[in-house]
Amino acid sequence: MENTGQGHDKSVPRPEGFTALVRSEFAPRTTYLNSASTGLLPARAVSAMHRAALSVAAGRPEDMFADVEAARASFARLVGVAPERVAAGASVAVYSALVAASLPAGAEVLTAEGDFSSTVNPFHIRGDLKVRAVPLERIADSVRPGTALVAVSAVQSADGRIVDLPALRAAVRTHGARLYLDASQGTGWLDLAAHIADVDYLASVAFKWLTCPRGVAFFVVPAEGEDFGGVPPLFAGWVAGERPWDSCYGPVTELARSARRFDESPSLFAYAGARHSLDVIEELGVAAIRAHDLALADRFRAGLAELGHEPVPAPGSPIVSVPGLGVRQRELSASGIEASDREGNLRAAFHLYNTEADVRRALDALRTA
Repeated sequence: MENTGQGHDKSVPRPEGFTALVRSEFAPRTTYLNSASTGLLPARAVSAMHRAALSVAAGRPEDMFADVEAARASFARLVGVAPERVAAGASVAVYSALVAASLPAGAEVLTAEGDFSSTVNPFHIRGDLKVRAVPLERIADSVRPGTALVAVSAVQSADGRIVDLPALRAAVRTHGARLYLDASQGTGWLDLAAHIADVDYLASVAFKWLTCPRGVAFFVVPAEGEDFGGVPPLFAGWVAGERPWDSCYGPVTELARSARRFDESPSLFAYAGARHSLDVIEELGVAAIRAHDLALADRFRAGLAELGHEPVPAPGSPIVSVPGLGVRQRELSASGIEASDREGNLRAAFHLYNTEADVRRALDALRTA
């Protein structure tokens, strides 16, 4: 793994510091258990977006491209790579499509059954790839000599199950396959830096567990010396130029010598907030967030067991999916408890702004017939 944290002095606060920082940034008016759909915005991000909008209204726009670079660097630190390997965009599906475009006709792509559409659909759209889907629990064992790429979510959106990353990394190394990881449901609480060494491509939206505005996504590719993993810069526009402001007209004569060649033209107001959202995640620390989130999810699982409900097994995940209870989602929402209905399962997601009181309130509501 690349050592990119030198000189970075953001410290993990003590537990009381964690609570104080969260309370200063988040003030939900509901029992919000839906971060797997959309994370809440911290106050500093909302303020930054407001200032940016006012600056444009006043005819003196702030330099929001500087916000893009700050957000890129912050995300790079969080996942343990150099910023030069990170592209900034808005959509995982776009980056899945670029990975799909890098493959030769007839290549075998291994995916997990029921994975998120943005992760897997671009490989099906190609039409000339051999896409094979297996149960998530068997994906590492299903990598074989003919497998060109494994495309899978680190954490399953529907039910929170976590792929066995050590086993999958070993399998792709053994068989010479590449690994494309959609980390959208993991960035912000899962220690991805511990696994990044054998991940060729990683994509993630930031509006869930990273508490950023919608319109922000990141894409990690191999370094330039590795030809960026063969990913073609198919949608390269002026922002993908080595000198963007000299690349506004006609063909771009020199693409960026970093992953910036895969940048989408950024949603600047979203990035104006994102850099501050990512600062919050860094200040709290992924390890502290993970411990907080999992403690609440485990308390919720224990309470569900007392009520006679058995969630989908997803050890080590802050996402709890309960079969048969999806029908209660509207009722819970009406009472101020926000969760998701995913194919009949009630999906509750516990994140840094949740508390033990949220767990109790959700269980009390489910206890009521």
